Amino acid sequence: MNTDKIYAEQLANEYALKDNSKVVALRKLDKKAKLPATVFTYTFGIIAALIAGVGMCLSMKVIGNGSSAMFVLGVIVGIIGLLGMGVNRSTFYLHYETMADLLSESVSHMNEQFLAHMKKDTDAFVTKMRDCPLDELRML
Repeated sequence: MNTDKIYAEQLANEYALKDNSKVVALRKLDKKAKLPATVFTYTFGIIAALIAGVGMCLSMKVIGNGSSAMFVLGVIVGIIGLLGMGVNRSTFYLHYETMADLLSESVSHMNEQFLAHMKKDTDAFVTKMRDCPLDELRML
């Protein structure tokens, strides 16, 4: 019966909201830092793909008057769209590095606090693990 109660408490703790956790705060900060870069990258990629599509339609005579000039224009527009798609990934990293520069100080401070907290109770944790009965330990 006691092990059922311990197991139920572990499950409750696992699924409980942890708003005060430093790890959760670091994840939220990381997600917030990457959001503008992600939005820009998706937008730029969609626009580049549409430009490449217009170029393909021009070169295959789906749109336009079907002349040779439209074919050449379609090839040029398609190449511009493909180049845009090619540089899209690197624009994400360029944008993300600038966001990382702005937030690096706060992330490093939170990381130091987290690591300092982990070092505080190391001896107590080891003692508790050594003295804990085997039937109360759970492998995760």
